[in-house]
Amino acid sequence: MNKPSFISELSIPVIAAPLFLISGPKLVIECCKNGIVGTFPALNQRTTEGFEEWVIQIKSELQTFENETGKKPAPFGVNLIVHHSNPRVQADLAICVKHKVPLIITSLGAVSTLVDAVHSYGGLVFHDIIKKRHAEKAAEAGVDGLILVAAGAGGHAGTLNPMPLVAEIKRFFDKTIILSGCISNGRDVASAMQMGADIAYMGTRFINTHESKASDDYKNMIINSGAGDIVYTAVVSGVPASFLRPSLEKMGISEKMWGGSPTFSQKLKMYFKVLTSKFSFAKELDLAKAEAKAWSTIWSAGQGVTNIQDTLSVKELVSNIKIEFKESLAEQAKLLDKYL
Repeated sequence: MNKPSFISELSIPVIAAPLFLISGPKLVIECCKNGIVGTFPALNQRTTEGFEEWVIQIKSELQTFENETGKKPAPFGVNLIVHHSNPRVQADLAICVKHKVPLIITSLGAVSTLVDAVHSYGGLVFHDIIKKRHAEKAAEAGVDGLILVAAGAGGHAGTLNPMPLVAEIKRFFDKTIILSGCISNGRDVASAMQMGADIAYMGTRFINTHESKASDDYKNMIINSGAGDIVYTAVVSGVPASFLRPSLEKMGISEKMWGGSPTFSQKLKMYFKVLTSKFSFAKELDLAKAEAKAWSTIWSAGQGVTNIQDTLSVKELVSNIKIEFKESLAEQAKLLDKYL
């Protein structure tokens, strides 16, 4: 199966993952200008109208960049939550079709009609999965690529090691494989390629860029944290996800709370403890907005924080990743002389 042509045109095989509340036009545009795919969640904008404004801004600035430099920027992508709890999915999809967004990243549901809509204008659909069953359903829906979210990733991570996960999916899926989980530098990108991935998916590393919407406190917490400070728990939203231990503790959530297997009522109680500790919901009972507020004070990150020691511009970060990637490949090439 032929892979999408844009992959060979990237400066390095990397997609900057759509980060909830963190990714915006500035981050996306700088990623694309520097030769990697920039993405953002549609729901990072409060309304579909606002979402369309972001899409127009990104397209306009990337076109201006190409006109002025003669360099073709990398494509950009939008993350759509394909689930009945998202009332905006159809309206946001219509915007993507209208503006021919090059890449759509779907989560929480792979739907063939959505894939067909994106394919109608030549767009691509990548779907994120954490297990084989999800991958099989997405493959049946006709997606162009699968994002394998392995153990240690930030956000709603999986629990499988990346090596068996990649091997298992490649047995039946011959399209594009994107690997996610603890990828923080160029050496990690090279390792993802060695495992059989076509592209590396980097999230946490891009929180610590000047162009991200993360607060300085968030960025500093990442710098001061190690892999052991990442907690995988369902207490925040009812779905297991990776969070920074200090941010949980700051909100009064102890290890006793996030450990074990709490009942639904216990999780709900802890969830609202987080929400009501800082926000009043007397006038706002929208659970989607409530969860967004929870995630704005309890910060997600992956185990790759152990390799993040600074905050850089996207340009500096991509340059560093590219150097590390090439050095790692050169080291691997030397092994051929030794073992062949």
